[in-house]
Amino acid sequence: MSFTIQNVLIPVEQSYSTVDVQIIDHHIRAIEPNLEVVGTAVNGENKLLLPGFVNAHTHSSEMWQRGIIPPTPLELWLAELYDFAPLEPEQVYLSALGTAVETLLSGGTSLVDHLVLIPGKELETIAAAVRAYQEIGIRAFIGPLIQDESLTQGIPNGGIEREHETYLRSTEATLELMQEVVERFHNPEAGVNILVAPTGIQLCSDALFEGCIELSDRYNLCRHSHLLETKAQQKLAQEKYGCSALEHLKRIGYLSDRTSLAHCVWLSDADIAILAEMRSTVVHNPLSNLRLGSGIAPILKYRQAGVNVAFGCDGAASNDSQDLLEAIKMGSILHNITDTDYHHWITPRQSVEIASLGGAQGLNMADELGSLSVGKKADLVLYNLKSLSLLPRTDPIGLLILGRPTNTVDSIWVNGKQVVAEGNVLTIDVDALRQELFERSQWSINRQSHTLSEIEAHYRSVMGLSPQTPKIHS
Repeated sequence: MSFTIQNVLIPVEQSYSTVDVQIIDHHIRAIEPNLEVVGTAVNGENKLLLPGFVNAHTHSSEMWQRGIIPPTPLELWLAELYDFAPLEPEQVYLSALGTAVETLLSGGTSLVDHLVLIPGKELETIAAAVRAYQEIGIRAFIGPLIQDESLTQGIPNGGIEREHETYLRSTEATLELMQEVVERFHNPEAGVNILVAPTGIQLCSDALFEGCIELSDRYNLCRHSHLLETKAQQKLAQEKYGCSALEHLKRIGYLSDRTSLAHCVWLSDADIAILAEMRSTVVHNPLSNLRLGSGIAPILKYRQAGVNVAFGCDGAASNDSQDLLEAIKMGSILHNITDTDYHHWITPRQSVEIASLGGAQGLNMADELGSLSVGKKADLVLYNLKSLSLLPRTDPIGLLILGRPTNTVDSIWVNGKQVVAEGNVLTIDVDALRQELFERSQWSINRQSHTLSEIEAHYRSVMGLSPQTPKIHS
């Protein structure tokens, strides 16, 4: 599997260079002008070549609820999400395909799917997502979303004694399930990687975290989790541990250079120092953080402290899309209002590095992915610089990151295999996927979540909100 991209533009330091890029046996073998053509010749003229981006945190099955959940904070949004979650593995398969298509066509070659499991059909859920990602050819990192505490335990008590339902699966059974998942599905050579991924401190016991640490060490797996997405979770951590969530996770050993943590909105300066010390990665999900009113993660502080940062779309019911370029743009320029020193602001080239190398580092793959470097795997994206949204000609990366690029992806290779050509996905029938998604869904408004109505009053009380409020659903 060899090809040579000829006369293509690549970024070099603060400029650009026109070169040939030679791909042999899934890897970049040479980057120089006027190389001998090896294998198929690919015309790179008037095109920009970049390493593939990483969609470093999403939940593919949320696609079935995008656009329908009303404006609510995370804790109430989750109640509605779970009340109407998909119950068939075929739905998971289709939404994984849709997530992968949108990620690819916005420049992503890898994604981290924090996959919500269908109760009683956990292995079938994972098998469905694996099938989708292998068919389409994207590099997949699947972290089955696990917990061992019920949804109501994710809201602070506020000094009020409350009873909670027992979670549907014990800690021991969950860890046994995860071991079976790893043994059955973890296959990096085939582009499928399993992560240990407890949902977060808000719904997981120490025993679950510690079991995941053991699995991670035994099988050399990366670790993933949500962390301090909301103010409520910050309050909850103090109730549970009497210290910050970061201090606690460090104490039990969950933090490492193989750990990526989604959101990290409500961290103190001391917490940031811990992240830097442990070399863990923050996955920035700016669109969902705004959509759910969670806050603005202090990304500039993370970068100044030397913390690795990656970008994620988050799930398609809290964003509500999988446009990675949109998430990168928002995650870059949002922080211009948080620091008046513009020398700290994120430049378009830095955004590209965060989205590619930052994502790869968070998955312990920086030696193999994330940059246009000889010896790295050929996860590559070719952008058409004659696309209307990338014209007139100024700075190609500036146009890509700061603009509103549409239909700009020309070709994509994952592990040296072409999966997109002339803007079209080669590996699946996207028209058939669209038809399936349409036929299996229906226009829907005014649905009522029983769980949300049960927990809303307590949530408003512990968060210091007035009990009198207009009805959420209209």
